[in-house]
Amino acid sequence: MQLNDDIMSQWETIVAEVHKTDVPLECVSKMVFKLSNRRQKTVNIGTLRKQGLDFDEIKSIVTRMFNDFDSEIIDVDFVIDITTVVQLVQPETDRLLGKL
Repeated sequence: MQLNDDIMSQWETIVAEVHKTDVPLECVSKMVFKLSNRRQKTVNIGTLRKQGLDFDEIKSIVTRMFNDFDSEIIDVDFVIDITTVVQLVQPETDRLLGKL
């Protein structure tokens, strides 16, 4: 699906309002684990998908990161894949709103 810049901008605004505890892993392109002593570890989920890993394998990697660095994690930042969000949500939005 080809997405125009206006639609992408609108979705970026919507996604910015979502709490990070509510973000499905399928919509995340990177996770940045902020650790003690000003260190960080990044899981590039987009790259893992491109390498052919399935959702369960990626979830396992993320879970392992949480387990391995549990006592050192201060915060976790998510980089959202807006294109994936739009591709998942926009068709359903169009379907529902098209009936109005």
